[in-house]
Amino acid sequence: MGWFLVISALVVIWIASLCKIFSSYSSGFLNDGTPQKRNILLVIAHPDDESMFFSPTINFLTSRGHKLHILCMSIGNADGMGTIRREELYKASTVLKVCRMVLAKCGIINCWQRLLNRKYQAVRLTCYGVSGHCNHRDVHNGVRVFLHNKAPQSFEAWELVSTNILRKYSGPVDIWLSILFSEAHTSGTTHCLINECPRQSFFAMAQHASQWVWFRKLFVTFSSYTFVNTLKRIN
Repeated sequence: MGWFLVISALVVIWIASLCKIFSSYSSGFLNDGTPQKRNILLVIAHPDDESMFFSPTINFLTSRGHKLHILCMSIGNADGMGTIRREELYKASTVLKVCRMVLAKCGIINCWQRLLNRKYQAVRLTCYGVSGHCNHRDVHNGVRVFLHNKAPQSFEAWELVSTNILRKYSGPVDIWLSILFSEAHTSGTTHCLINECPRQSFFAMAQHASQWVWFRKLFVTFSSYTFVNTLKRIN
């Protein structure tokens, strides 16, 4: 009986959290009161990071007319599947309505120096990492170096806030904690972005057919990153 009540309570909380996706909550992220649309550069370490971790951010930006571009720092060739994974990334980008997809071949600083000619106004990136992966940490550190040494004053950089393992696998339930966390920072340096179309995360990740194995299907189903992203400005 006790287990039945616990499971029932979890189901109710899960459903209530899913309903929150369709509520009137809205973020003020990149809303400066003008109709200007921005050029946004999302920096990721591997093909499939955009679908597994950033779909709430991507859907938020594209649905509001911002021009989103992705810079991927590798082609995921650790198992000799780089060509396949590159094509999968392009397919996923189409599902996510990304304007342009760039694979880095010239080093992180040189790539950004050339891409800055397009006058990007903001950058998205993974921070220490949803998984603590060394490549995620390297991308994060590379963005910080670029921001402090080479970026123009008008350039904004934001990082994805990593959560502990309980929140990471709490699915849509983490929406409530993410909202509380962002609202606790009233200075505008932290924003909660709720995924208004979580099914798109599954569709995009399914384009990475070589990676779409059973444990990643479970990850996308139960990961809070499918449903919500919290972004924090890098100073």
